Amino acid sequence: MIKTGIVGATGYTGSELLRLLYHHPETDIKVITSESKTGQQFSDIHPVFTQIVDQELKSADEMADMDLDAVFLALPHGVSMEYVEKFKDLDLKIVDLSGDFRLSSPEVYESWYNKDHTYQEGFKKAVYGLPELHRDEIRKTNLVANPGCYPTASILGLAPMIKEGLIDEKSIIIDAKSGTTGAGVKAKPATHFSNVNDNFKSYGLKRHRHTVEIEEQLSGLQDEGIRVQFTPHLLPLDRGILATIYATPGKKIGEKELKQAYADFYQEHPFVRLRDTAPSLKDVRGTNLCDVFVTYDERTDRIIVISAIDNLVKGSAGAAIQNLNLMFGLDECMGLKTVGMYP
Repeated sequence: MIKTGIVGATGYTGSELLRLLYHHPETDIKVITSESKTGQQFSDIHPVFTQIVDQELKSADEMADMDLDAVFLALPHGVSMEYVEKFKDLDLKIVDLSGDFRLSSPEVYESWYNKDHTYQEGFKKAVYGLPELHRDEIRKTNLVANPGCYPTASILGLAPMIKEGLIDEKSIIIDAKSGTTGAGVKAKPATHFSNVNDNFKSYGLKRHRHTVEIEEQLSGLQDEGIRVQFTPHLLPLDRGILATIYATPGKKIGEKELKQAYADFYQEHPFVRLRDTAPSLKDVRGTNLCDVFVTYDERTDRIIVISAIDNLVKGSAGAAIQNLNLMFGLDECMGLKTVGMYP
């Protein structure tokens, strides 16, 4: 059994980790932490876990003396780096769900996150945790930087076309929408019920921090740097991301050739499901799936891709467990074979 700890267990991603790990046959959740709610039972914070996960919440400072194999850091950006540094001398595998080690360098991080990075050595060790691009590297590392939710949907929607050089790299537009859980558990004016309900709005225009994450990962699939126009939107629902992606072909292409490129790219990736019709959020709700639909519009000479994920599963906690499975040499689907919740 993999002796596991979760730092920051009371947020949305932390509680989703608990929900999924509870059914994982090879993990033993030894400790869950919260600095603000130390001493309380986890089920007091999230009553859905009553008589299921009634563990007492500990301080993360106690973890250094525990015999753990793996730790999930379900912490905000700028906080995770402190714990990665604290645990650097321990024999631990770490999956960091924040953005602290997702980018190529501390300089890029500081430019887009507007924070100083206090553990720059971590960039040399971290592997970007998208198995569809970096499965072999994930198997060998002790530090995984779990991808962002918007980048997961966007990168998986675009990767086959970038890899095969099928599109004009300057033409990419990503129009993405997310539920409110992507903003975290803490109350904010922008995610207050009266602002979100019966409403729909864009945010983070031109310089949303996920833009550079998408660009860096896609640029790694070919020699030239990729630039994307990424615009996120907030939907009046709790979970899910749907990205509609537009691009102009870089060469003459037909529908059959386009679909074959996606089938070839994802044939060995169990959590990407290619669809014959455009997916909806409820098709993937509660699952670690990314549903992808691609088509070519001859009238406008434009490729359209629809990509749908559950932002708390494939966009966060599910991907983290998929990475854990790979790091420990397990079947990457272990604990994640769920069917979507519909309706």
